[in-house]
Amino acid sequence: MPEIYTPDAPEKEAKQPVEETTGVSTAQGQVPAAAEEQGAVKQKKNRRTAAEKKKLVKRIIALVVAAAVLGGIVFGMWFLVFREDDSLGYIYAEPAYIGSIQSVVQGSGNANAKETSTVTIPANGTVQQVHVAGGDVVYAGQPLFTVYSQTAQDALATAQETMNSLNEKLVNLSLTAPFSGKLIDVPENILELGPGDQVNEGSIVATLVNDTKLKLSLYFSYAYEDQIWAGQAATVSIPAVMYTTEGRVEKVNKVSFITPEGGMYFEAVIVFDNPGTLTAEMDTSAVITGADGEPIYPYEGTKTQYYETRTLTTRAGGPLVYSNLLNYANVQAGQVLLSMGSESLDEQIAAAREALNEAQANVDALNATAPIDGTIISCTIAEGGEVKAGDAVVTIQNTTVMVVTIQVDDRNIGFVKLGDAIMLSDYNGNSYMGTVTNIEMQGEVGQGMSTFPVTLEVDNFDGSLYAGAWLDYSFVTSQSDECVLVATTAVKSVADTEGNKQTVVFVQREERPDNAIDLDYSTLYGVPKPEEGYWPVLVETGISDAKQVEIKSGIQDGDMVFINYTTEQNGMGGGVFYG
Repeated sequence: MPEIYTPDAPEKEAKQPVEETTGVSTAQGQVPAAAEEQGAVKQKKNRRTAAEKKKLVKRIIALVVAAAVLGGIVFGMWFLVFREDDSLGYIYAEPAYIGSIQSVVQGSGNANAKETSTVTIPANGTVQQVHVAGGDVVYAGQPLFTVYSQTAQDALATAQETMNSLNEKLVNLSLTAPFSGKLIDVPENILELGPGDQVNEGSIVATLVNDTKLKLSLYFSYAYEDQIWAGQAATVSIPAVMYTTEGRVEKVNKVSFITPEGGMYFEAVIVFDNPGTLTAEMDTSAVITGADGEPIYPYEGTKTQYYETRTLTTRAGGPLVYSNLLNYANVQAGQVLLSMGSESLDEQIAAAREALNEAQANVDALNATAPIDGTIISCTIAEGGEVKAGDAVVTIQNTTVMVVTIQVDDRNIGFVKLGDAIMLSDYNGNSYMGTVTNIEMQGEVGQGMSTFPVTLEVDNFDGSLYAGAWLDYSFVTSQSDECVLVATTAVKSVADTEGNKQTVVFVQREERPDNAIDLDYSTLYGVPKPEEGYWPVLVETGISDAKQVEIKSGIQDGDMVFINYTTEQNGMGGGVFYG
């Protein structure tokens, strides 16, 4: 190891023989032995050992390396951050060329049964019968199982009672004529009602009389008990209008009517048609002809009565919707005389109808049938077992047709049509044909590109394709032959001087092309300028892939187009700057 100079190290002296002395005089004088010994010790302390010199060398080397690293960092920061360099490098250009390009969609999708249906229990109950087992092939409508549920039966009965009650209330909102006749005694407050006015439940609104016929109540002596019967003819006389007509005995009532004279009489009700000019409370008499041809007279005369009389009373209340209540108005049986509305009742009826339908559906579901054709892939119930509402007990899959969903990006989705055939294959190399049956119109955005789910249906008549299997697909959506192509990095999206987005290619020309556009280069970076011999021209693009783009118009075969800038470092290889 070379020697290293240190400031406190003494200079080397020539070696000279030293006489051993014990402190006696010499020719040059006497030197004490103790003094000589002290000098020797001091000289020994001022000299470094070899180990100390090695440590010192290591420290110096470490300091030099650290200083070099720090200097490199400082230089790198200056070079990358603070150094001013307006040069983008050298223009790298390639000619447009004629070729062919395809747009290919490929990937994989998961196969699933087109139809899957799970049968659940709607109410707690006990399983009475089970007709199927796992693996069975069933058809829609085929019985699966029977469960008895008192809870479901009670719910159905309650829902039906509620519906009946509300329907009765609904019917009561309308008052109809129970028979044909004439309205009388309509109260003044009823006549004054208008639409929207409140009508109270139990209100007397009119009296309906059947005046198409009139009747008489006459009393005859029991001496004629065997000579008067129902259906027997009678002659009716109304002296006030000098009217006589024929009537009939409608019924005989064997009552005990006692006269002041002490006679006992029975009742005979005689009915006759009203020509339309007669009314109640008219003095009338009638004579019945006995079997011997002799007339039989009643105890006394009587007054005419309406054949039928009914007091009309509302059975519900609500706002008036319609009224046809007028004194002396002739009405027909079943005719609506008064109608009321009730929004709250309509809502209640709608809710009750829904509850009734649900309760009936629950009872029906306890006698379950297969909802679809398919194979039983699970059956978890057994006869005699208890089940709870919400239990999923049978699952059926129809695997004769499978569905596969694939993803097509926004560049290619326009080329996919309903009915297109797409080939698929599984990991064993088995091939299947899929048919496009649905294309989602809403894409899923991600990583700078939108993808659209496309549904394929695959015929699985032999059952070789299982639910959950992964299938690969690859198909050409479009192809262009003998077209002009450029590298994908040659096509730029820039804003013109008016701020409109334009698709351009920078083409090499000695003079400005006719289809060149003006750009604000102060806002652009990494593109060549006209003074470099490259002009931005509008282009119409077609199919593209990861490497090349079809140019439909704007440039021609052989045109040199700007790709990017390249930079080279002397002796250190090169690099590429992509504009």
